[in-house]
Parts: sequence; structure tokens; C-alpha cells
Amino acid sequence: MGYRILIADDEGEIRDLLRLYLEKEGYEVLEAANGEETLQVLRKHKDVAMLLLDIMMPKKDGFHVLKELRQNSNLPVIILSAKTSDNDKILGLDLGADDYIAKPFNPLEAVARINSNIRRFYSLGANDSQTVKRLLQVKDLTLDLDGCILRKGDEVIELSSTEYRLMELFMGNPGKIFTKQQIYEYGWQEAYFIADNNIMVCISKLRAKLSQEDSNRYIRTVRGLGYRFEEG
Repeated sequence: MGYRILIADDEGEIRDLLRLYLEKEGYEVLEAANGEETLQVLRKHKDVAMLLLDIMMPKKDGFHVLKELRQNSNLPVIILSAKTSDNDKILGLDLGADDYIAKPFNPLEAVARINSNIRRFYSLGANDSQTVKRLLQVKDLTLDLDGCILRKGDEVIELSSTEYRLMELFMGNPGKIFTKQQIYEYGWQEAYFIADNNIMVCISKLRAKLSQEDSNRYIRTVRGLGYRFEEG
């Protein structure tokens, strides 16, 4: 695949395990053992394609690393952490993480999510200047499918790659009810087996980004069925 991935984790065993699996997939791997080293590696290697980020690291924790990174970079970030409360997941996603994997994790699942995020992020980021600009417009929202940008009026709303895919699904089908399974498989690009609170967390973050006044203005819960994007 040729992509370079940075593993930021203070546990050497975790780094070694992920390196083994990622190099089998054809990735090039860099490592960092603390938050400050993570930022140094990113400044030195501008071609890093993805960051796998632990939260509980010395010198500077993962949340601070992510917050600083998001000031000037849209690099895909997957959090790998033993901090698994909803509050921790919400904070990570709010700061700009694209996915959140709880420790202990199955390395095959982790690689599958990494592959999915790499594929979706860089294929969505490709832009053919010869094609007509593709836009989805619902209410006061405009989703630029070529630039992967959501605007509310003139304001740009920052989205993670998962949030972008959900907005693409919703805005492309306003008024349609989607089940949790449909939402998960489209947004996370993997099979849905059991109820996953990642959906609830992601929908909650989207609602907060879209409207501070009315959480149901755009995305409405249809009890017992799923979610619907409001047309009018």
C-alpha cells in the first residue's frame, strides 16, 4: 500500500504488535512513545498518512496531542485507548478523531479499521478537476462531495471522516429512515453485528455541530426504527 503510519503509544508491546500486522499489510511504520515525541515525528515526517494515538501517554497525553494537531492538520487519527467511557469517546471525537478503538483490541479488527479509514479518507480526498462540482443541499446545509466540506451558510463545519460519510448518507436521502445497521455499515465501513454506542456518540456530535439551539432540527430519532434527516 505504501502508506506511512505513526503508532503513538507508551507500551512497547502494543507498538510491536501493531507494527507486525501493519507491515504484513504493506504499510511503513513509525513509532513514538510519548506525546511530545509524537508531535516531533509528525513535524519531521510530513508524509505520515495516519496516526494511531494512545490517550494515556507521558509528557503530553493523546487529547492534547490531538488538539494541537487539529490546529493545522486534517491527518486521519484513530484513538487506541483503555479509556472507554462515553465521555472519553465523545471528547476524542469532538477533538477531531476519526475512529475510537478500545483496548484490549483484536489486531485484525484494528487493521481492518485502519484499512477502511485510509481507503475512504484518501479516495474521498481525490478530486478530478475535469468533473462538474458535486453538491448536496438540504435546508441551509451544503455538502461539497468533491472537496469533502460541509457548510452551513458561509460557515465551514469541521467533520471527521466518519461524520462526513454519515452526512453524505443523510443529505443524499433526506426524509428516509436509516436503521442503526445501515448507518454503521455506511459510516464505519464494516459489518454491524451488535448494538454499538459509537453510533449514538457520533450522532450526538453531529447534532451539536449542526445546531446549538435545536438538537432535532436536522437529525431526528425515529423510535424503534433509527434516524431520519429532516427535509423541511
